[in-house]
Amino acid sequence: MIGIARKALPLTLTLALAFASGVVRADAYPNDIDGFHGYLRAGAGTSSHHGPQSCYALGGPTSYYRLGNECDANAEFGYTKELAKADNGVSFVGTIWLNAYSPNSDFGDADVHLLKGYVEAKGLPFLRGGTAWVGKRYYYRPDIHMLDMQYINMNGTGAGLDKIPLGAGKFSYAVFKDNDTNTTGAGGAIVNTPSALRQNLLYQDVPVNAGGTVDATLTIVTAKGRNGAAQGVGDAGHDGWAVGLFHRQDAWGGANLVGFQYGSGPGTGIGQCCSRMGASGSTALGSDVKRVRVFDDLVIQPTRQFSLEFVALYQKDKADDPALRNTWTTAGVRPVYGVLPNVKLQAELGYTALKQDSTGQTARLTKLTIALGEGYFSRPELRLFVSYGKWNGAATPLVNASNHGGPVYGNATSGTSAGVQVEAWW
Repeated sequence: MIGIARKALPLTLTLALAFASGVVRADAYPNDIDGFHGYLRAGAGTSSHHGPQSCYALGGPTSYYRLGNECDANAEFGYTKELAKADNGVSFVGTIWLNAYSPNSDFGDADVHLLKGYVEAKGLPFLRGGTAWVGKRYYYRPDIHMLDMQYINMNGTGAGLDKIPLGAGKFSYAVFKDNDTNTTGAGGAIVNTPSALRQNLLYQDVPVNAGGTVDATLTIVTAKGRNGAAQGVGDAGHDGWAVGLFHRQDAWGGANLVGFQYGSGPGTGIGQCCSRMGASGSTALGSDVKRVRVFDDLVIQPTRQFSLEFVALYQKDKADDPALRNTWTTAGVRPVYGVLPNVKLQAELGYTALKQDSTGQTARLTKLTIALGEGYFSRPELRLFVSYGKWNGAATPLVNASNHGGPVYGNATSGTSAGVQVEAWW
């Protein structure tokens, strides 16, 4: 959603009119299958304080309610093609994806980057039909759509064995090299090497009850370099780990997902974007740094006209350093009702609180959004929106810091924004 309020505190109101295709996807981010695929988010807006488009967010360890509250622009395009097929039926498949991203509404001269470039060998007999792969790729990154939050994200460059039948479920193992760079000082001496070796283990699709499955994850981060300030010398980086357990239950034309995550050191993902876990966080983090997260994400579509997402999340970060001690709680709901063919009315209401030990204050947010189609994930979607945001004094510096357009509202504690946006995936 394009420039609305990224995190407004006690009250954010977004009024959006959305025109959508009747195509419904069960998966908002399709797997790499044969053909041309992509994602597009773009738009423009303004605010009551004029100047740049504004969004409201608290930033830091939090995420945001995204409807009418995205001030950036992103385009991703990729192609997947079978490169060869062996006599025994093993298929060798290649995937390439590029993207252009801008933190503002105008793509302008945004650089183009390689997102994916890897080859898979699918249907290997010695893996009981599993897959082997090598390269750079997106890897197990389910999300809470309403928060635009990939609560676990194992993206990276490496290699792995995927979905090998094992017992009641499927087992995957991947190894990645993260942060594989050096920082040099005077005379070219290496002063920091944040490199880490990451191993991800995944046991998924385990049936545990009628219509219910469980995924279990383990991340092991091994520091491979230094994190010191002195030239050529430095303290050894710290190792870390994380576990996750996720239960998905079919419900009313959708699913309910309950998740538990716990991490230590760089396994917390701190230092990565957007509260993600699963990839390596900063290896400067010691074992005193812990993160625990529990959440419930419900997406249902009991009728063609009506769908809904509800989320509740609690996350606590512990550390010796007060700057890293935070407690984030949030709850929100987005009902969607198709009032006419290709026109849907949406309402998104969310509450967020961030308690920071470093300041002893709690920033608070309530957000309300309204929009119009058929199916929760129907895309493409064209939107018009108006948003109102109000926040407390503790949130003012956070809202200013997290807004891509800069401190649009200054010392004010409320504002209004409006704009247009397109979102599509295929």
